[in-house]
Amino acid sequence: MEILTTYFTDFTDTQLKQFAALKILYQDWNEKINVISRKDMDNFYEHHVLHSLAIATQFEFQKNTEIMDLGSGGGFPGIPLAIFFPDTQFHLVDSINKKLKVASEIAAAIGLQNLTVQHTRAEDIKNRKFDVVVSRAVAPLKDLWWWAKPLLKKGVSPNGLICLKGGDLTKEIAESNCRPRVWEVEKIFPEPFFKEKFLLHVPL
Repeated sequence: MEILTTYFTDFTDTQLKQFAALKILYQDWNEKINVISRKDMDNFYEHHVLHSLAIATQFEFQKNTEIMDLGSGGGFPGIPLAIFFPDTQFHLVDSINKKLKVASEIAAAIGLQNLTVQHTRAEDIKNRKFDVVVSRAVAPLKDLWWWAKPLLKKGVSPNGLICLKGGDLTKEIAESNCRPRVWEVEKIFPEPFFKEKFLLHVPL
């Protein structure tokens, strides 16, 4: 938890309690369903929560904004962002139901009212549009944009695809035919773990 309050100083008491509860809840669920690697659990707040919140340092989501977390798995970046932006609506989507069950149960346990989950593939969602699609380490940018673009509303700000990715992205960005804005996460949070990790935004 200390690493969160190193970089964010204006959490409410409710947010602090919700963030503090996450590690114990994920540890308990991890013993039943492998959501997070054991190695990562030792650095849970840095590797998962703080990493997710890199998005919150560059984007301000307004009240009632609708955000889809594509390939959310056990709830990242969706759950940390839903805690950070309690007036924003988050919809977590994944094709693996058991991981979504963990996300749903954890959200309920900490009292998140602004989060829903759906067991489906992004390309099968036909009846909804979102202001923003977020994603963390799910697929190449080309695929993410292909899935996200039909689900995005126009004329809102911010809009588009916001994703967290790692490694050398030169080829991946070129193959995507997108022109994302790119931030180095290490410059946002100067910790060794974030070296060669990036935050990308592809506006609609």
